Amino acid sequence: MKYVIVSGGVVSGLGKGVTISSVGRMLKGCGLRVTSIKIDPYLNVDAGTMSPFEHGEVFVLNDGGESDLDLGNYERFLSINLTSDHNITTGKIYRNVIARERRGDYLGKTVQVVPHITNEIQEWIERVAKIPVDDSGESADVCLIEVGGTVGDIESSVFFEALRQFQFRIGDENFCLMFVSLVPILSDEQKTKPTQHGVRDLRSLGLSPKVIFCRCPLVLEQGPKDKISAFCHVDPKNVISVHDVNNVYHVPLLLTQQGLHRIISKELNLGDKMGVEQPDLTNWSEMAHKLDGFTKSVNIALIGKYTGFQDSYLSIIKSLKHASIACERSLELTWVEATHLEKIGKNGDQISVKRNIIRLGTR
Repeated sequence: MKYVIVSGGVVSGLGKGVTISSVGRMLKGCGLRVTSIKIDPYLNVDAGTMSPFEHGEVFVLNDGGESDLDLGNYERFLSINLTSDHNITTGKIYRNVIARERRGDYLGKTVQVVPHITNEIQEWIERVAKIPVDDSGESADVCLIEVGGTVGDIESSVFFEALRQFQFRIGDENFCLMFVSLVPILSDEQKTKPTQHGVRDLRSLGLSPKVIFCRCPLVLEQGPKDKISAFCHVDPKNVISVHDVNNVYHVPLLLTQQGLHRIISKELNLGDKMGVEQPDLTNWSEMAHKLDGFTKSVNIALIGKYTGFQDSYLSIIKSLKHASIACERSLELTWVEATHLEKIGKNGDQISVKRNIIRLGTR
């Protein structure tokens, strides 16, 4: 089993989920089977009891597991079916270790973060990575792992320690760490210092990235790329520009254009497993570019309780987006707060009232 790990630095919300999903889409285009794991450092056992305002939607898996919304991204991009075990949280890990301690599985030893918690994380990853997730019924060739949060968070430190040990457990040729960082533009200059500090924090934990994804509004210039390469100890070709694009479906194409598939093949010694030299993303490319050229649109109103944070309805939005692509329309959403459709009468009863709801239709 080959493992690709993606972590992030500087700030959260840089798009690690889309990045790792795009890496997986690209690898599938090379004829590889892929699976995915999301690590969430919070103490909750799962996302089921968390407020949508706090964490976005709860994505419900086929086995009934209530998970992080990123697992929905993985399933949509990669056409796979994940299980609740593909979402690892601190709460799940500690619950398992404490249960084993109560049963006496540790034979009276003092239970500690190292080695018991870190071993549990590593064993969980190895076990779940082998679960078939597509119609082939076979285990994947590559397991993609996203570490939530940012490097330096107290909550995620135990997972980074587990991954530091894991790279020696499975061997360097089976372990490829990637880092997503922000390259802001200030005074018309792309600044590399945040990336340098993020990688420094990562290396202080005993982990050194082999690929750095640079999130920037514009294409990363060669000067900043060379600077990141020199200070972060990676090849300039392994500094990948992930700049803003028209829609997220362009990201796998963007990574392929910069030769990421060749980099991963070299780092993980995948030459024999990759069915093609160049990923076959023909259909994917047609979809991504077709979406840019729609001249007609469809306006749909969504009524909800959590409209202040649109990630609360991410799967619904994506479903409508996919349907609009099939109908060759660009999607325009009108958000309607449910509480604006009701008012309280004098006797305390809720009375339905009509507001200015836009007449829906295709134009």
